[in-house]
Amino acid sequence: MAKQARAVQTWRSIVDAAASVFDDYGYERAAISEILRRAKVTKGALYFHFASKEAIAQAIMDEQTSTVEFEQEGSPLQSLVDGGQQFAFALRHNAMARAGTRLSIEGVFLGGPHPWGDWIDATARMLELGQERGEVFPQIDPMVSAKIIVASFTGIQLVSEADTGRADLREQVAEMWRHILPSIAHPGVIAHIKPEGRVDLAAQAREKAEREEQEARIAAEAKDAGSLPGEAGPRGGSGAGRGTRAGQGADEADEEPAGAGAGVAAGGAA
Repeated sequence: MAKQARAVQTWRSIVDAAASVFDDYGYERAAISEILRRAKVTKGALYFHFASKEAIAQAIMDEQTSTVEFEQEGSPLQSLVDGGQQFAFALRHNAMARAGTRLSIEGVFLGGPHPWGDWIDATARMLELGQERGEVFPQIDPMVSAKIIVASFTGIQLVSEADTGRADLREQVAEMWRHILPSIAHPGVIAHIKPEGRVDLAAQAREKAEREEQEARIAAEAKDAGSLPGEAGPRGGSGAGRGTRAGQGADEADEEPAGAGAGVAAGGAA
């Protein structure tokens, strides 16, 4: 179990580091060496989990949809709007969302599924649910409308990025919904939909950061109050640190399969 947990953590470290590299450089200019540096893993560990840079990029495009959760209770249309605002917020604060979007826009299909397929399918499902609950016009084709919504969001976030670095993306996405909703939803339903989303995610994030900062300050003050004058920490700490690093190196060696050198040679030029 411990070895499995280490493997999952290594996979996570690689994907998160790669997301930041793809976000900064795009697919073509992203170097495996930079991913390794940010992930702090060996080549063997990386190629144990991913056969190529393409495989890492595909994992990131698959991961980006996890930044959004569509609530199934209540109004399906409001849940759809809220999900769009969640992703708009993620594009400002989450490298995984930005990297997945950039890879999709750059056309990195990699022989896998359509890069917008998950978003279109999820949107279509919420529109179907809206029809079942009487919010969406029955004559609307959910798949056609889903493609229009996803395409509109994609274009709007690109324009917002160019104009303001996405600082105005929340309001731009709200404007998108104000234009789209009348063509798909009953007027009585629209009156109750909040295009800017039910939650101000930026304010929520600020409150969370302030709360965590306060808790950290209280914990530090409590620790200082409990320390004795002249008390020093154990001298063996540095040795323990060396032992931990040595253990990590062994884990990575365990993950490196026979013949990994060939994979490195194939992907090292990336």
